[in-house]
Amino acid sequence: MKIISKEKIMLREGHLSLWGNVLLFALKFWAGITSSSAALIADAWHTLSDSISSIIIMIAAKVSGKKADEKHPFGHGRAELIAALIVGVLLFMIAMDFFIEGIDRLNSRQEAQYGLIAIIVTGISIIIKESMAQYALWAYKKCHCLSLKADAWHHRSDATSSIVLLFGIFLGRYVWWADGVLTLLISIMIAWAAFHIIRDGIKPLMGETPDEDFLEYLGDVCDEILGRKSDVHHVHIHRYGDHIEITFHLRFPKDISLKEVHDFLTRIEMRLKEERDIEATIHPEPEDSK
Repeated sequence: MKIISKEKIMLREGHLSLWGNVLLFALKFWAGITSSSAALIADAWHTLSDSISSIIIMIAAKVSGKKADEKHPFGHGRAELIAALIVGVLLFMIAMDFFIEGIDRLNSRQEAQYGLIAIIVTGISIIIKESMAQYALWAYKKCHCLSLKADAWHHRSDATSSIVLLFGIFLGRYVWWADGVLTLLISIMIAWAAFHIIRDGIKPLMGETPDEDFLEYLGDVCDEILGRKSDVHHVHIHRYGDHIEITFHLRFPKDISLKEVHDFLTRIEMRLKEERDIEATIHPEPEDSK
């Protein structure tokens, strides 16, 4: 079975998202102009923002795939996180713009004239965007690239906003304020997606606290190699895309030789590399240190 590289997975998802979103943007924008709907036009621009994020993801795929060099000794993997942050910020800016638009439409008591075209285009959008979200999530699970998860959020929020919009199209036949309220709701949904994307991108850049499962695994490895209960502490994880570095402290009896300590640490480092592909740096301490 042929294994597809991470870069190829990201590029395929990026190309699929790009052309799918361009097509949907054109359909939604045309339907929004035809029906004089700010909510539908907002939804169209939300879709176009997905195209921008797809381009960013494809650029990130090329950059993150570069090998380590003198200026980037840990590789270029964090380009994926930077791409996710850029996508999140773009989403948030779009959300703020349409929130203001929704307020303006309510203040001016402006209503939309929805028709069959708006219903058909919105229904098509829901099906296509949810399909694209599922594909992006599949790609994320294959290569664990945060920018792909961000793109999936993009597609999912667009599909969800289209569902809300479809409901509003029917409601808009009876109340004038439907389009303004829908524009506000869609902007809030976009902002919520942006918040999650930005939060998930910042956490690895700022440094992470390892979860309990990993700490238990790390303790078990050290216990087994040392042949006693180990004292693992001060654990930090640093992620650079696929490249992961870990640093932690480990206490040893004072009467053990430097060579023995070195041998133990080397075995632990090799074990972590073989089983989890993690580069470890371990700081030894005497047992009576605080």
